[in-house]
Amino acid sequence: MRSSHPRSAAVSALVATALATGLLAGTADAAEGSASAEPIRIHDIQGTTRISPLNGKQVADVAGIVTGVRTYGSRGFWMQDPDADDNDATSEGVFVFTSSVPTVAVGDAVKVSGLVGEYIPGGVSSGNQSVTQISKPAVTVLSSGNALPEATAINEYNVPAEYAPAGDPAAAGSINGLTLDPSRYALDFYESLEGMNVKIGTSRVVGATDPHSELWVTVKGWENTAKRGGTLYGSYESQNTGRLQIQQLAPLAQQPFPVANVGDKLTGTTEGPLDFNQFGGYTLVARALGTVKAGTLAPEKTKAQAANELAVATYNVENLDPSDPQEKFDNLAKAVVANLASPDILALEEIQDDNGAKNDGTVSAEQTLTKFTAAIAAAGGPAYQWRTISPENNKDGGEPGGNIRQVFLFNPARVSFTDRAAGDSVTPTAVTQVDGKAALTHSPGRIDPANPAWADSRKPLAGEFVFKGKTVFVIANHFGSKGGDEGLTSVHQPPVRSSEAKRLLQAQAVNGFVKQLLAADKNASVLAVGDINDFEFSATAQALEDGGALYSAIKSLPKAERYSYVYQGNAQVLDQILTSPAIKNFTYDSVHINAEFSAQNSDHDPQVLRFRP
Repeated sequence: MRSSHPRSAAVSALVATALATGLLAGTADAAEGSASAEPIRIHDIQGTTRISPLNGKQVADVAGIVTGVRTYGSRGFWMQDPDADDNDATSEGVFVFTSSVPTVAVGDAVKVSGLVGEYIPGGVSSGNQSVTQISKPAVTVLSSGNALPEATAINEYNVPAEYAPAGDPAAAGSINGLTLDPSRYALDFYESLEGMNVKIGTSRVVGATDPHSELWVTVKGWENTAKRGGTLYGSYESQNTGRLQIQQLAPLAQQPFPVANVGDKLTGTTEGPLDFNQFGGYTLVARALGTVKAGTLAPEKTKAQAANELAVATYNVENLDPSDPQEKFDNLAKAVVANLASPDILALEEIQDDNGAKNDGTVSAEQTLTKFTAAIAAAGGPAYQWRTISPENNKDGGEPGGNIRQVFLFNPARVSFTDRAAGDSVTPTAVTQVDGKAALTHSPGRIDPANPAWADSRKPLAGEFVFKGKTVFVIANHFGSKGGDEGLTSVHQPPVRSSEAKRLLQAQAVNGFVKQLLAADKNASVLAVGDINDFEFSATAQALEDGGALYSAIKSLPKAERYSYVYQGNAQVLDQILTSPAIKNFTYDSVHINAEFSAQNSDHDPQVLRFRP
């Protein structure tokens, strides 16, 4: 028996109260021998798998005590049977979907009749698990002010170390039909508590408060700890079982949600029903929310490059366009100057066209870049020049009408750009030789833009630079997004990562181009930089590195520092700088200025590499 379930003598008073109010079987009528079928209990509805054995069936007079009421979004309430069975796999709580604002209150003893169903947040195609619920309910309030069932603790001692069982091959990898094993698998443990009143104690924040008023904590403070307080996602098997999303039941107008950064503490007890939603899976929807105790985390500043060092950086500036507030331009500019130490070459991703998401055929980004470089100069930075190639309208993915593209900024006082028959959006650049050394036919130029790998995606931008008489090739990338991939809490285990196929082809195209440069000059200094949208251990990264053509330089950092993005409480690598073999001695910095913070100018952290060509 799991000690964390409220299955002790402590519930006796609750049961007695419920019996007295006619909440459970054993009412006066039953005691008098009334001929009636055994009533359906919540654990009968939940069953021992993820799918209710009563899915699609009507149930009558299901008893419980209301533990949480949600008046916004998916409106309804949670109720829980205070008299638990002796099966750890069956939850004692369930969500009642009312669609309109519920009329019950926390502590009400109720009986509910309605339709049992499995609601899949995000729809079947999302791969998300389902929420067992009762819909179209008829609700009878029997009494009010009842004590709530004791909250089940979620902590480092009872959350299993193994994340999920392997899916059933005969069911397309689904875990829906598998009997829950909550003592072995974390996802089974959480599922066995679906809809129940749960609580956590003081826990470290591993995902900052986001615009949707939610944050992430870990109940396992020691699990894959990042240097600055987060939780590292360092492999497909390091899902981090202690992560839990936190929301609140109280409407924001009534109670503002606390602002927290990674490394802060959510202190005291946070208690409420355990829900499942499409944006993070298992979520404690707090009826009582702990207090945020701020940590000391501050944005990082990289070391300035030495006079004979070339500093190359990459930064995803998140759909920057002239309609953005001047404050965003100024903050991004200050980051370039103060936090990135004004790199000599800066590859930007997600520079939008001159009117942003207005979908009118505009593709030029001159105004965007003029405004940004002016802001950098005003912040005390260099008078950056730029090179880019405007995409074909709506052919590179991203926000419709936004026409995002990669851009090279460079400091002409430190580095020069070698212009060679500037390419256009559809003309590929190629490798040639000039004076016996590797060169590009078009600089700037796009790599293989007609390749199907780049359909509805950003084409790599290649450029030729000279620093202290040495040529350096830089390829600015923004690979296809992870859109369409299933989350870690997917019903399929392992989750389906459908977006990888395209990035693998993109990586192979870039790798092939780098190999052409190295064939022309084995000592060529080549940097492939940008938002790779994939992990340093992924097949995408392996394809980029194939044959030793490139090396993912973030792997030169200690594991606890390898991340550029925080997603659902997992600190992970999306942004990378990869180096050719000639670049042997370098220093690398993932400059943490955004991903760990609630206040962000972008959701990515920039990357900087310094070396002597």
